[in-house]
Amino acid sequence: MARVNDHYLKLRSSYLFTEAAARVKAFQSAHPDARVIRLGIGDVTRPLPDAVVKAMHAALDEMTKIETFRGYGPEPGYEFLTELVCAHDYGARDVKVAPDEVFVSDGTKSDSGNIQEIFAADATIALTDPVYPVYVDSNVMAGRSGAVDEAGRYAGLVYLSCTVERRALVPPGSTCSTAPRTSRSPLLHSMESAELVSERSWPRNDHWPRSTGSPDSSAT
Repeated sequence: MARVNDHYLKLRSSYLFTEAAARVKAFQSAHPDARVIRLGIGDVTRPLPDAVVKAMHAALDEMTKIETFRGYGPEPGYEFLTELVCAHDYGARDVKVAPDEVFVSDGTKSDSGNIQEIFAADATIALTDPVYPVYVDSNVMAGRSGAVDEAGRYAGLVYLSCTVERRALVPPGSTCSTAPRTSRSPLLHSMESAELVSERSWPRNDHWPRSTGSPDSSAT
């Protein structure tokens, strides 16, 4: 008989971004004239630049011709791509990196979730706090944590609190002064303290998009 992964049952029923979205919606309902700058999920706010559009069109055109059609690529990524990464992302900054040191994947989140498979199930996991939820959830589902407490922290995980007072990552039990913990997620607590940021609180910048969203990728 097929059984569910028991560790999956440890996950909290309330997902961070779902709760954040609900709070944003409630704030907008209460303040319909406020234009909210969303600092939750790092959604995009700008259209694709011409260089990207041209490259995507060129790649699509290649797939329509037998001479340039491509199936599954090599595991670490195409050589032409890894060479370009070495040249422009590193070489332009005087950093020498060989193409076989570059691995092209589908994203850092899946990489962070998958790389844990290398380590034993009883490995100790340290996470910054706050942290993107998938880094916690993937380890919980893999059985590297205990149960969640009322503050939303999982037993067995080491939380490195990132606060203004600390100005660094400080593991629990250190001799540094510790900031008081709250019963809420640090991200949601900070959102509550700021009562969400509306455009009225920010300097005017006509280059920001008129649709809701963060001013640019660096703001998220």
